[in-house]
Amino acid sequence: MSARDIDITIYGATGFTGSLVAEYLAGMNDPDLRLAFGGRNGDKLRAVAEANDCVDRVTLIEADATDRPALDKLAARSKVVIAMAGPYAQYGSQLVGACVEAGTDYVDLCGEPQWMREMIEKHQARAEETGARIVFSCGFDSIPSDLGVVHLQTLAQEKFGGAFPRVKGRVERIQGGPSGGTVASLIGSTKAAAADPAVRDVMISPFGLTPGFQGPKQPHGQAPVEDEDLGTWAAPFVMAVINVKNVHRTNVLAGLPWGEGFVYDEMMVTGPGEKGAQMAKQIASMGPGGGMGESKLKPGDGPSKEERENGFFTIALHGSGLDGHTGVVRVSGDKDPGYGCTSMMISQAALCLLRDGTEARGGIWTPGAAMGETVVKRLSDAGVLTFEAKV
Repeated sequence: MSARDIDITIYGATGFTGSLVAEYLAGMNDPDLRLAFGGRNGDKLRAVAEANDCVDRVTLIEADATDRPALDKLAARSKVVIAMAGPYAQYGSQLVGACVEAGTDYVDLCGEPQWMREMIEKHQARAEETGARIVFSCGFDSIPSDLGVVHLQTLAQEKFGGAFPRVKGRVERIQGGPSGGTVASLIGSTKAAAADPAVRDVMISPFGLTPGFQGPKQPHGQAPVEDEDLGTWAAPFVMAVINVKNVHRTNVLAGLPWGEGFVYDEMMVTGPGEKGAQMAKQIASMGPGGGMGESKLKPGDGPSKEERENGFFTIALHGSGLDGHTGVVRVSGDKDPGYGCTSMMISQAALCLLRDGTEARGGIWTPGAAMGETVVKRLSDAGVLTFEAKV
């Protein structure tokens, strides 16, 4: 057995979204891609491999999320690990540590800011030493927002020689459902914030993931607003709590190319006039979780294949404040955002780290800072997302 005999290991391949990632990557039938499915139950791992007709070309690795020696072996064999076992605060810490020590690249779907901040503070220096590239939030949170802003600012710099100091993220359309894992993560983050003031500070701050940097006051995005610039009302968006933090972290990791005074918020468009106002107020009344905390979904539950195929989203990133110039990038997907699109986004992010020669060195990254325009091109070429720009 060679030290790195596996290209990509999907850890948590038997979970709801993990099985979608397994289906997507195995379905590529790429003879040069050495895959492994990892998790705590060997029988379930084999069932996933059998369901995807790939038993003879996929390695199965049994490893419990708390078994550090087993995770160390898994990480040492893998070039990239896709971490799918959440909530990450409960199941993810040992795997991150194993990948950091092994110098193994890592991607996940994390939307748990308190845990991400803990991992940054604990592992950033060591990841720089070992060369491990740890990239959080490679799904619907936060690839469309993060890469949409990166793409917008790249175009602004190319055309105008500067970046937009103000960007508004606006969800223009969305259809999709949560999974039990997402609900569990949201509940876990909410409970952690209620129990610990330090966690609460990370959760509410737009700069909760930029230790050592505090930018200007940002729009809080938690109340309905009439956006006269865009001619519409807007309501709070449940994913803003993580997406805004990741966008600011990308700016900081890149060396503040968008400026120390960069301002970003993210909301959901509800339309103009009284009808738009009423809808915005109704969404706001559901609270920060949009009602997900009341869901009866359990881990392993999620939208059906038909629901995933019928899902969609478009997020518009509106830039302004650059010498009178404006610009917009619309990022769209044509499947359920959290599962149909997410399973493809994280898979392509892993392939980007594996094959595309990104310049990022070891450390703890956002998708935008680690892969930037390289993964924008990959996602576009693969038909996962479209990036429509007008600058």
